[in-house]
Formats: sequence, structure tokens, C-alpha cells
Amino acid sequence: MATVTDNRENRELPSKWEPKEHEAKLYESWVDRGYFTPDAHSAKPAFSVVLPPPNVTGQLHMGHALDHTLIDSIVRRKRMQGYEVLWLPGMDHAGIATQTKVEAKLQEEEGKRRWDYERDEFVDKVWEWKEEYGGRILKQMRAIGDSVDWTRERFTMDEGLSRAVQTIFKKMYDEGMIYQDYRLVNWSPVLETAVSDIEVVYKDVEGELVSFRYGSMNDDEPHIVVATTRIETMLGDVAVAVHPDDERYTDLVGQEFPHPFRDDLTIKVIADDYVDMEFGTGAVKITPAHDPNDYAMGQRHNLDMPIILDSTAHICNTGTRFDGMTREEARHEICEALREQGRIVKEIRPYVHSVGHSERSGEPIEPRLSLQWFVKVDKLAKMAGDAIREGKTKIHPQALEPRYFEWVDNMHDWTISRQLWWGHRIPIWYGPEPADGSERDVVCCGPDDVPPEGYTQDPDVLDTWFSSALFPFSTMGWPDSADDLKKFYPTSVLVTAYDILFFWVARMMMFGTYAGEMTPGLGEVPFTDLFLHGLVRDERGRKMSKSLGNGINPMDWVEEYGADALRFALARGANPGVDLPLGTDAGSSARNFVTKLFNAARFALSRGAEVSGPSPAAVGDADRWILDRLNEVTRDVNELLDDYQFAKANEEMFHFVWDELCDWYLELSKTNFQPSVMGHVLDQVLRLLHPTMPFVTETLWTALTGEETITFAQWPEATDEPKDGVAARRIADVHKLVTEVRRFRSDQGVKPSQKVPARIDFAAADLAGLEEAVRDLVRLTPPEGDFTPTASIEIRLAEKTVLVEVDTSGTIDVAAEIKRCQKDIAKQEKELDTTGKKLGNEAFLSKAPEAVVDKIKKRREVAQAEKERLEARLAQLENMR
Repeated sequence: MATVTDNRENRELPSKWEPKEHEAKLYESWVDRGYFTPDAHSAKPAFSVVLPPPNVTGQLHMGHALDHTLIDSIVRRKRMQGYEVLWLPGMDHAGIATQTKVEAKLQEEEGKRRWDYERDEFVDKVWEWKEEYGGRILKQMRAIGDSVDWTRERFTMDEGLSRAVQTIFKKMYDEGMIYQDYRLVNWSPVLETAVSDIEVVYKDVEGELVSFRYGSMNDDEPHIVVATTRIETMLGDVAVAVHPDDERYTDLVGQEFPHPFRDDLTIKVIADDYVDMEFGTGAVKITPAHDPNDYAMGQRHNLDMPIILDSTAHICNTGTRFDGMTREEARHEICEALREQGRIVKEIRPYVHSVGHSERSGEPIEPRLSLQWFVKVDKLAKMAGDAIREGKTKIHPQALEPRYFEWVDNMHDWTISRQLWWGHRIPIWYGPEPADGSERDVVCCGPDDVPPEGYTQDPDVLDTWFSSALFPFSTMGWPDSADDLKKFYPTSVLVTAYDILFFWVARMMMFGTYAGEMTPGLGEVPFTDLFLHGLVRDERGRKMSKSLGNGINPMDWVEEYGADALRFALARGANPGVDLPLGTDAGSSARNFVTKLFNAARFALSRGAEVSGPSPAAVGDADRWILDRLNEVTRDVNELLDDYQFAKANEEMFHFVWDELCDWYLELSKTNFQPSVMGHVLDQVLRLLHPTMPFVTETLWTALTGEETITFAQWPEATDEPKDGVAARRIADVHKLVTEVRRFRSDQGVKPSQKVPARIDFAAADLAGLEEAVRDLVRLTPPEGDFTPTASIEIRLAEKTVLVEVDTSGTIDVAAEIKRCQKDIAKQEKELDTTGKKLGNEAFLSKAPEAVVDKIKKRREVAQAEKERLEARLAQLENMR
């Protein structure tokens, strides 16, 4: 890292803040100077975070921007607190997403499918695509100011991470924790692979409910009626289930009926508590190889599980004329065939039901029995749960702990194999087929093992989440003993959205605790704190999506408002575990705040503000008050940030800077400006804001102090110095006095710029020394000569009541003021009408977030109060005609 140098002569600032002119240059200068690259041999205490690795196919969305903003806020603060900080970036190879994009590209450009290439040839093309198109999100991370260590950037398929994957796979395989078996999985017929639950999107679909009968066509002879929306799966039916207590079917339990189309299958009537006897006919067809509930029942009753759909969802292995048909074709043809047999007992009727679809390819997912690799999770899930229960890792907010336990305590074995070519290939090798028909030899190889000659590797690859689950320690050199691993692991905190608590967080906890058990000295958990934030939604609380057209591209905000404004808008709304409604108002408000801060600092510098020492000379009440308030705010912000309360911390900073520092202190101090006080306050404010708003604070702080960078400036801490209660009371009195006089002037119809003579006994109000500042703020001049007040107002201060007498003669146009009042009353009546309709709309109230409803209620209360005030003023004006 470069040595910090004195830059005091460079105090000139541009006339206004233009983010596009400064942000990119500042960021590259930070990277070039090595500010974000920590030393693994440093004596400083370590603080580390790994970036939740975005997909190599992805680009930054508002959820990413929120996540990255919060992480960057944490790590920038820790650098300033004296920690050796590592924020380690990386990308996920995103098996299905990446392969899908490459296959689509090859189909479009070459008219070829994956199968038209040799496997190694296709994988090479994916690597080529990754180098050319992948990593766009990494450039966007630079644009928003992520202070990651680019020298340590990792990819989930780089050599080191591959070594970690093979190591832990072999260890778990050798211990019987990884096994192969036929199980029911989510199957994508287009991608021809098993997919995870997170890659299944459920949609309401208009289908058809078909009722048909098994058994005799004679109503007086044994038969049973079932209903289904997937009539094609009846080709794989092996049973009909009824409830044990359902007297309608007691005599049928145990009987078998011939299959209408297959001579090799019979339909057995079984009894099972799972069946709801009140739903439909109370009888359920059972297709164990193509339905999750039927599969579980098939296991309980030891039923056959014939597979009747191939990898592309075409009918197969039935020996019927339906073989080779698609699901949709078979659905129609089987209905017609059953109708010809007279087995359709009710007319087909429309039926809306929820159907899982592939997130990547869009087609309906097919539950399918197939040979897959699984992780046995009972031991891992218990370790992951115990780590939270025993406090080794703490979840913030704690209210989300039950959701975590619900998942890890009820976890099923995890399908880890995918029928893809892009990914970590499963490190299993099979020996040649024995001539005597016995089972083939199976060998699992670690990273340093050499497969036996003549053995072939399993064609499947591992689920992307498998390698991602190792990310906190594989990226730091595990399984080897690496300096980074010794210094920075376990990581300090994981920051992510609550929606991947199960899919990624729980898996990291499982593998992290397991790796800790198998590696002495590694650490028992992957991270000691887990902070879960909410999702970014639109202003109405709806999920952002392309179909609704309500998404916001964070890069658009960077372009329009600047990265600092984007970050501040997100951090200001980030309450732990709570979704964040976001609209353009938040962006423009944040931009205005950045501008306000810049202009205030520029004004202060023009007046000679300087940082002269830790204890600036406080001359007047305003100085003592602002220094006390700074100390209080510093204490509050530190407590809030320690508890991951980003929204409250940034909200407090917003109001302190805007309301107290700019709107009050700067105005009060204009008549008696103290450069050292303003310099000290500005210095501390810029430090407090730097983690959230790094670019503008760097520019202002270096101009103020002459130092090279704020990156390593000491983080502010509150002191135990007693508060000046008298100064606080006087400034509070000034605040009330000014506010009430401004309202009084407005009610009297006096223009804001109009100076009006007024008599105020400042000595009696105990505000001596503040008279000039107060008069300047409210445009009141001292009375001269014969002073005859035309209006007065009594203002109750903390300890005294002050009388303000003014002469407004000749300053009010009564007719014009009446028109203005009438216009303003009409405006408030319109607001009351608008908010009243919204609050009276039950549909709106049932869907809108509570915060949105509360905001509308507040708007209505303000409008009502303002209308009443204006009506009283109008009555006064009417009497003045």
C-alpha cells in the first residue's frame, strides 16, 4: 500500500459534485494503491468476508447492489477501526445457467446441439464463453465501489477450488455420507438433467381433471374411480390408495385390477393414512416413479416403480402404442382410448393447479425416478443446527432462527448429481464390465489420486451448490495449510438475503462444520455472524420482475444519481430481515443528500474550516451543542452498526447532517464561524459516512485534511465527556422560536424574503448572544423609532415564555393572500380525498406493506391539520378586508 502523504494544498473543490467525473477514477486509484489488499502476516486483528459469489452469467440487480452495499459498509468501517480486512470476491460457475447460455449461442450461430460435440470440445467452448462474456458483474461491482481484494479473486472451477471439491467428496464418500441410488428428483426434459428445488418456479396452470375407473365396467362388480390432471402417468400406475377408515372401500383393499393398457401391470388397492377421504372420490392413483407423494407411498408399501417417461419426457418402456409420444400427445390419446373403453366416468372439466416449471428453460418439471448421487445429511444438518444453538454462529436478526431450524432439522438427503457437461465432474471411476456379470469396481479419487488404467469416470457433474458450499474456506487455500486460511478463517460475517438461507447458507454451515471436524485447527464454523437482509421490492411491495416492468437497474441509478446515492438509498432502507420497498424518490432523495453534504463542505472550506486537533475550541452555544450532538450521534451510529441496523444508522446520519448540521448549525454559525469546530465536525461526519458513501467523502475529506485517503482514517468513537445542558436547552429554544416565528410569518402572509421589524426580549428569554443569528434566520430587524406592533405571538420555550411583536403594516396583500389560502385549502382537500380513497380500498389495504399504509395515514393526518390551520387563517384574512 502506498504511503499516506500530505496533500494539504489541494483544498479546491469543483463548483458542484458530478459523480461521473470522479467515481471511476477514485476507485481505480484505490485499487492501484493496494488499499483493499490485506497482509496475511499482519499483526492487526483479522476481519474477513467472502462475497456471495454471483453467477458468471449474471449482471448486477438491485438485490446484488443492496447486498454489496451492506458488505462494503461493514468492511470499510472495519478498515478504519484498525482491522486487517479481507473482502474476497469470486464468481460461481453456475452449471445449468452457463451451459444453457452456451448451448443457445451454439444453436443460434452454428445450428448445433451439445451432443454434436465431444465432451471436452464442448467444455472448451464454455471456457471460451466465460472468458469473453462472463464476469460482467465484476465490472459493475467496481462501478458501485466494492472494496474487494481483486488479487484474491476466485472462481468455483479454478484449480484450487476443484482440489477442495475432490477432497471433501472423497472424505464423505469414504465415510458413507455420499451414495448413489434411484430416487425421485425434479427433472428438466429440455435440459435433460435433475435440477434443484431453487431452480423450480411454480405457476398456476389451467389443466383438465379427468375421472376414470379401474376394475369392472359393471357398477355392481368391484371397481374404483380416481381423478387426475396428468392422465398420461396412468401408464405407470401400480396401485390405488384409500384411507383405512373409509368404509366405502373396505372390501376392495387388497384386491387387484388389470391395467387397461398394460398386461405386465396390475392395480392393487392399498390403505394409507395419507389419503384424504373427503377429497374427490377418496381414492388416489399411485404412480411411484413420477410423483413425490406417490413415491413415498410406494416406499412404504414396497410397490413396483416402473419408469414411463424418458429423459426428454416422451413415453417409454410401456409396450403400448403410446411409446414415443410427448406428454401432451399422450395426454390426449390416452383420454380418447379410455373413453373408447367407457372408463371416463365424468366429462373432462377445467382445473387450475400449481405446476413446477424449470426456471432456466421454462418447461414443466417432470418428477422422475432416476439414478443419482446423494449426500446423506443427517449428521451434517445436526452439526449445522447445533452451531447456531450453541452460539458458535449468531443469526441477525434472531427472529429468523426458527426458519433456519425448520430447514436444517427437517432436511432430506441432497441430490448432488447433474446430467451436465459444465461443472465439477463427479470423481468416481468405474472399472471394466466383468465377464461374469458381477458388479463393476468403483473407485473414488481425491485430487492427488490417479485413477486405475482402463477405468471410466462418471459422466455427471456436481450440483453448483456443492462447490459454493465450500466457498468460505476453499477460497482461502483449504485443504492445504495456507497463510490466508490461518489469518482470515473462520470468516467474520456472512451477509446475504434471507431467501437463500436454506439453499446456500445452510449448506455452507453443513460443510463448514464438517470441514472443521476433519481439519484440526481450521475452526468449527465458516462464519461467526450471519446477517440476513430482506429483498428489494418496488414501492408497492411487489417483487421486481420483467413481466411487471417494475425492475430498477442499479447501473441506471449510478448513471443518473451516482454510486454514493445508490448506496445510501439502499442502506437507508435496510432493516434486518425486512424487505425494502424502493422507488425513484429514494434515489433522488439520496442524490440530494450527497449534494447537500458537498455544498456544506464546500462552504465550510471556503470559510476556512480546518482540522486542528481532537478538541476544537467551542466558543458559543451553537458550537457546544453541535459537538455534543456529534458525540451522541457517533455513539448511536456505532451501537446501531454493531447490531447491523443499517437503516436506523443511516437515517440518523441523514437527519443530523441535513437538519442539525446544515439547516441549523451552519446558519447559526454564520455570524460567528469557528473554523476548528466546523472542521472537526465535518471531519467526523465524513468518516462516519464513508462506509456508505465512499466517493464523495474521499473527495471532501482529502480536501479538508490534506491527507491522501480516508480509507484508513481512524473511525470515530464517542467520548464520556459530559453534555452541556445549558447550550442544548438554548439551541432547542432557538429552534422552537425560529420555527414558530416562520410559521407565524407564513400565517400572516409575509413573504419569506421580506424583512419585518420586531421586538423580542432576548435577555429575558436567556438567549443573549444568539440574537443576531435568530434575527437573520427569521428576517426580523430590530425596531427603530416609534414602533407600533400590528401582531404578536407568545412562544413557550423550555423555561420561559417569549413575546414576539411585529409590525407587518404594508407587507401583506390581503386579496392575494385570500386567494392563496383558498388555493392551498383546495390542495389539502384533494389530498384528503386521495388518501381517503386508498384507505377505504380493502383490496389495497390487504396487499400493501404496513409501512406504505402507515405513510398514507400520516399524509392524511398532515393534510387534515394543514386544512384546519388554513381555514383559521382564511377567517382572519376575511376580517381584514
